[in-house]
Amino acid sequence: MVNRRRRSGFRILLAIYCGFVFFFLVAPLFVVFPISFSAARYLTFPPPGFSWQWYLSYINDPAWIQATITSIKVALGTTVLATLLGTMVAFSLVRGSYPGRSWVDRLVAAPIIVPNIIIAVALYGVFARFQLVGAWYGVMLGHTVYAIPFVVLVVGAGLRTFDQNQELAAMGLGASRLEAVWHVTLPQIRPAIISAAFLAFITSFDELIIALFTSGTNATLPKKMFENIIFEIDPTIAAVSVLQILLVGIVVTLAARFGVGMNPIR
Repeated sequence: MVNRRRRSGFRILLAIYCGFVFFFLVAPLFVVFPISFSAARYLTFPPPGFSWQWYLSYINDPAWIQATITSIKVALGTTVLATLLGTMVAFSLVRGSYPGRSWVDRLVAAPIIVPNIIIAVALYGVFARFQLVGAWYGVMLGHTVYAIPFVVLVVGAGLRTFDQNQELAAMGLGASRLEAVWHVTLPQIRPAIISAAFLAFITSFDELIIALFTSGTNATLPKKMFENIIFEIDPTIAAVSVLQILLVGIVVTLAARFGVGMNPIR
């Protein structure tokens, strides 16, 4: 009886603590969202009135639109490359048995462990030699290096929970290894692959440090937001932040709907 009360009290304290942490994380949204609809000419809270002027300012500003298009283009390219390469690396690490496999595993995880600024400086040094600095596909390659570890983690987890006997059974019925992987394994781990792809998109779309070093004069949306804060602060940044939050929220919702919630067998 005493243990039950202790467990109940612990759960209540844990719920209160988690609620406090969640409120601490989302509290800034209660400031950003109202400011984005402010009728004032400067960042003021609470806003003196309601207006769509800062959303219209974003839509009518070619620099903001170009930065948004660049970010989406880079994020889509990163999603394709990181998902493709990360899935192959995950297969190699989970299924493979070769000398140096543990070192490959550590090397793949390095972008998560190493600070972004170090990765950005290293990429700048390499990209400058190949004249990739300032090109959108240079930023895409940099973001791919940063996003691959997340894909490997998610897809690798899906492979570890997959029953390999199904693949062996397909091979026993005459399928080649490639056919068994394509028709049996990949459909079974499709939720993990889709979730990893959405995660790669979010990782690229929100990344700033690598973009600062590799994008040159072609600003991505996070870089444009950073420059806006440094040089001129107006409520347009709040409107862009709200749109970015909504886009990330949509992507996360799609990942939950079409990734984890998807039936792998049709």
